[in-house]
Amino acid sequence: MTTALTGTCRTYEDLVGLVRAGAFGPDPGTLRIAVAFTTRQAVRHDGRGTGYRNEVLSLRLAAAVGSCAVEPGTLPDSAVEECVGADVAGLLEHPLPPVRVAALDAYLMHVSPHTPEHGATPVALPGGSSLEKSRARANAVADLLDLPPGATVLVVGVVNSLLEALRSRQLRYVPCDLKGDRTEWGEPVVTDALAAAGRCDALLVSGMTLGNGTFEPLRRHALAHGKQLVMFAQTGSAVLPRLLGQGVTAVCAEPYPFFWLDGGPGVLHRYDGSRPGGRR
Repeated sequence: MTTALTGTCRTYEDLVGLVRAGAFGPDPGTLRIAVAFTTRQAVRHDGRGTGYRNEVLSLRLAAAVGSCAVEPGTLPDSAVEECVGADVAGLLEHPLPPVRVAALDAYLMHVSPHTPEHGATPVALPGGSSLEKSRARANAVADLLDLPPGATVLVVGVVNSLLEALRSRQLRYVPCDLKGDRTEWGEPVVTDALAAAGRCDALLVSGMTLGNGTFEPLRRHALAHGKQLVMFAQTGSAVLPRLLGQGVTAVCAEPYPFFWLDGGPGVLHRYDGSRPGGRR
C-alpha cells in the first residue's frame, strides 16, 4: 500500500492526530504490540579515546519494529511489560514519551515501510568492524547535506564519526548534546541546541530528539529560516520522513537492527526532499 504522507502533516502532533484517526491505514486501536524489548550497548571503537552508551526501546507490530532511544537508565522496567499486548492507540497516549514515539514509529513502519514505493532509496552498509560501519553510516548521512566548504553545521546528538565526516568535507560544526562534555578532538559540546542554531547554516539532528521533546523547536527554526535539517534516525525512522517539506529536508532512516549490533552488512534508507523523486 502506497500512502502519500508527506505534505499532509505540518507538525509531529499533526502526524500523531492523523494516525489516531486512522487516516493512514488501519485503526491503531485494532493493532496490538506483540513484542517489546530494550537494547543496551556500550562502545569504544579501536583508536578512539572516548566511548558512549545507548539504550533503545523497541516495539514489534507484525513484521515492523518501531524504536525510540532513551538516556541510559531512565526507562523503567515496567514500560516494557506495559507495552506487550497493548494496542497502538493506547500506547500513543502513554505517559512516557519514548513509548509514544516507539508506538508511532511501529505503526508507520507497518503501514508505510522503507521501500522505493514510499520514497526511500536503499543504501548498502558494508560489513566490518564497529568503527568501519560507524564511518560508513556517517558518510551516508553527511552526503545528504548540500553545503559549501566552510559552512557551519549544528550537530545535535554527538557521534564522533559524523563529526569526522564533516571535517573531511571542510565543514565547520557546533556539537550539541544534552550530556555536554567534549568531542574526540577536545571541542566543547554545547547543551542548548536552539540557542546555538542561530549561528549555524544547517542542522544535522538525531531522531532521539523526538523522544526528549527537542525536535519540534528545531524543525520550526529550520522551516522559519530556510535551513537544511537533515535527520539521522534510529529513533523514529518511519516517523521523520513524513515531515519532509515541513522543515525536514532529508532523512537517513535506520530501523532496527542497528549497525552496531553485528558485523554483517546492512541497509540504510535515505529520503531526500531536496531532489527530484526524493519524496512522495
